[in-house]
Amino acid sequence: MIRAVVFDLDNTLVDFMAMKRQAVDAAITAMIDAGMDLTFAQVKGHIDRIYNEQGIEYQRVFDQLLQDTLGRVDHKILAAGIIAYRRAREAALKPYPHATATLMTLVKKNIKLAVVSDAPTPEAWLRLCYIGFHHFFDTVVTFDDTKERKPSPKPFLTALERLGVEPHDALMVGDWAERDMVGAKNVGMQTAFAGYGDSFGNQTVNADFILTDISDVLNIIEKQNMSGLA
Repeated sequence: MIRAVVFDLDNTLVDFMAMKRQAVDAAITAMIDAGMDLTFAQVKGHIDRIYNEQGIEYQRVFDQLLQDTLGRVDHKILAAGIIAYRRAREAALKPYPHATATLMTLVKKNIKLAVVSDAPTPEAWLRLCYIGFHHFFDTVVTFDDTKERKPSPKPFLTALERLGVEPHDALMVGDWAERDMVGAKNVGMQTAFAGYGDSFGNQTVNADFILTDISDVLNIIEKQNMSGLA
């Protein structure tokens, strides 16, 4: 029986990478318009290097960019970049097709729901609230809750403990095979790879199920739970 579904957030519920690209591109254009004397490609390359070094959730990327390239933080350029980034992010941050309907159906079926994300707590909740998903989940576990990132067992076990569900009764849905699938499988959860959100394209996937659409979760649960009643 599947009594709970645990979702990764980025590239599983929302297309995070598409949002990030659009927001960064908008910020670069705005900073150049505000007086940054570099080409778009130069700024883009430097931002990519900062994210590679500091992680994609790094919150002071534009500050570091300006410090590295100008030797100081020009607050006019910084403000232009931040405002453009936020506006583009809000316009681009959307759930995947059928995600809302899938979550609503799971709630109606009394399936417990959780999010396990490596994002910081404020960022995770901002994304969930912006797309209107914050009421769907019984618990949200972020890096700040456990101080460990997937595939560490701690985030998964924390979510299961909060849900009051045994690992074998829970399904993990995520797009990163090495973190989401391996971590969940190691604690005894069932696993479903979100192929529709795979931003790598070259992963070695070892999962119980492969999803081409988030709504495939509903068919998996129906088949599993019907067989469990037989």
